[in-house]
Amino acid sequence: MKIVNKTLALIALASSAAAFAADFDTLDVDGNGVISQSEAAVDADLMGQFAELDSDGNGELSKAEFANYK
Repeated sequence: MKIVNKTLALIALASSAAAFAADFDTLDVDGNGVISQSEAAVDADLMGQFAELDSDGNGELSKAEFANYK
């Protein structure tokens, strides 16, 4: 059920203008304090920079890492 809810939230986020604002809290759909690759996937520009921004290579973006997003 959590996967379904997360998927629906990502779809809703992708279809909204807020997705393109690239706001950390908006992109952190599950509220766990990091942006996963699946959460970042709603923003093509962010995905293009994801590997570079993920400075510790853990597959997630912290607020500090996300702060470098342009």
